[in-house]
Amino acid sequence: MLEIESTQDYMRETGVDAWLVYDFRGSNPVLWQLVGGSRATTRRSFLLLPARGEARIIAHAIEKEVFSDLEVEVESYAGRGEMLDRVREALQGCSRVAMEYSPRGELPILSWVDGGTLELIRSLGVEVVSSAPLSQVALTLWSRASLESHLDACRQVGEIKDAAFTYIRQGLQGGSSLTESDVQEFILREFRRRRLETDHPPIVGTNANSGNPHYEPVEGRSAQITRGDWVLIDLWARHPGEGNVFGDITWVGYAGAGVPETHQRIFDLVAQARDKVVERLRRDWDEGRTAQGWELDRVARDHIAAAGYGAHFPHRTGHSLGPGPKVHALGANLDDLETHDTRE
Repeated sequence: MLEIESTQDYMRETGVDAWLVYDFRGSNPVLWQLVGGSRATTRRSFLLLPARGEARIIAHAIEKEVFSDLEVEVESYAGRGEMLDRVREALQGCSRVAMEYSPRGELPILSWVDGGTLELIRSLGVEVVSSAPLSQVALTLWSRASLESHLDACRQVGEIKDAAFTYIRQGLQGGSSLTESDVQEFILREFRRRRLETDHPPIVGTNANSGNPHYEPVEGRSAQITRGDWVLIDLWARHPGEGNVFGDITWVGYAGAGVPETHQRIFDLVAQARDKVVERLRRDWDEGRTAQGWELDRVARDHIAAAGYGAHFPHRTGHSLGPGPKVHALGANLDDLETHDTRE
């Protein structure tokens, strides 16, 4: 369950009277991350956290027991009218209510409430505001155990990356015929051996395939890796457990004795952009300034665009990491391209 006290403190500071988290048939990942694990439901459910007072869940009568393991009051309803009465009573005295809604769909990662439900809640006489800032407080803070799990996952993912490149090098030196799929399977075997889990197989892409951020090698149709190839490996894994955090890295290598000048120049450009973002974060921290996601994306993007490669950067700079079942967590992204992410 979410850390209620700090979330309510933030709600009072920002003038939010209640956070109403709505779900229908598993539609809202925010609810399930807040309560700690998904549950099979077929009816509408609400988690209501007031700025002052106790949290409560409103669930259909036939699904009340689904939430019985939580240390929170569960109120049940049967018909639509009774459901509306429960929600109206829960919001009594509230003026500003946060929901998983993003004005004009600017942040789709936190826009899960359908238009009809927004109309319904607004008809109760409240202003609906985005829960995105609240989610930053409630979902993206890491415990000490989460941090330790992440650091160890990063260490092991890095070791597996090194082993994968060694596997490629030894294969080329020994005259073996290796494909992208072979390397992908090598990495998956290492995950299993180390008892790490992933939500998707790693990406191994050569040459043009390395420029496709979501390329997937397919057994029987993946490219062979030969001398002189440019090879990208993107891998992520974590220790099992919903409070644990993925280690996620992307690495590139050249299958030859000397890296071509063009490859090296672009690699250096990307590394410089990364370093500029880290430098900006450190400066903001030292000066007591809070950065927003879009600002950091802009630092990297402007550096790459100034070198003439802006058109070849059709992707956000970075995605959020945090506790939960997905490598792409629900926190702020470094993004001023696909979205204008103003989260802190």
